[in-house]
Formats: sequence, structure tokens, C-alpha cells
Amino acid sequence: MGKPLGNTGEFFRRRDEWRKHPMLTNQFRHAFPGLGIAVVAFSIYCVGEFAYNKMSTPSHSTSASHSH
Repeated sequence: MGKPLGNTGEFFRRRDEWRKHPMLTNQFRHAFPGLGIAVVAFSIYCVGEFAYNKMSTPSHSTSASHSH
């Protein structure tokens, strides 16, 4: 900063310090503490289930030939 703030500038700087309080910054990141890990875990689960269902589904010809 080029100029000294003086009494008025210092007054307003102290008045605005509350805006930089840790509770007010990064609100959205800390609002839901486990959301990021949960989204990653759920995505891995969905991909794994899709792959498992794709590999373990019997073909249509074998399921249609089973008659009682």
C-alpha cells in the first residue's frame, strides 16, 4: 500500500475484519463436512454395481430356455 491509512482508514479496516472471520469464509465447503467423500463413495458403488450387473447378467437365450 502506498499511502498510510490514517485514522479513518484504520477505523474502517477494523470495522470490516468480521468479513474475514473463518466462520464466514468457505461456508459451502464446511456446510456439509462429509459430502465430498460420500459423493465419491456413492459414485464408486454405482460404477461397481453397473459393472457387476453387466458381467453377471445371463444372456437372453439361456433365461428364455428355462421352462417348468
